[in-house]
Amino acid sequence: MASFEISKTEEEWKQQLTPDQYFVIREKGTERPFTGKFENHWEPGVYNCAACGNELFLSNTKFDAGCGWPSFYEALDKTKVTEKMDYSHDMTRVEIMCAKCGGHLGHVFNDGPADKTGLRYCVNSLSLEFKKQDSSATK
Repeated sequence: MASFEISKTEEEWKQQLTPDQYFVIREKGTERPFTGKFENHWEPGVYNCAACGNELFLSNTKFDAGCGWPSFYEALDKTKVTEKMDYSHDMTRVEIMCAKCGGHLGHVFNDGPADKTGLRYCVNSLSLEFKKQDSSATK
């Protein structure tokens, strides 16, 4: 079992997260496609983990994959997201989790933009919070 910087009991997570967030982040659920608040969200800023605030993805790496979930071609940096093989639902996929709290984010696939990384980090909106970029900030 992996250890994470932030470790809480499931009861503590239930008190902090909404029931829908708990289902996705802690029980590795999935929100229905095309229903998430960030699926068609294009403001400049940073997407953070909804459970712990860890910065995960920059808005300029987000793209419209047409899959129904927010998609990014790379994480903010390799230390922000951990990967684990997922064999659930009779599929073989790579699960992505927040490296700070272990919260389920979604999955990463090899069908992203070929002119970038070739990856598609397919993320549940319920796993994310958004911090709008200050107009004076540059990245």
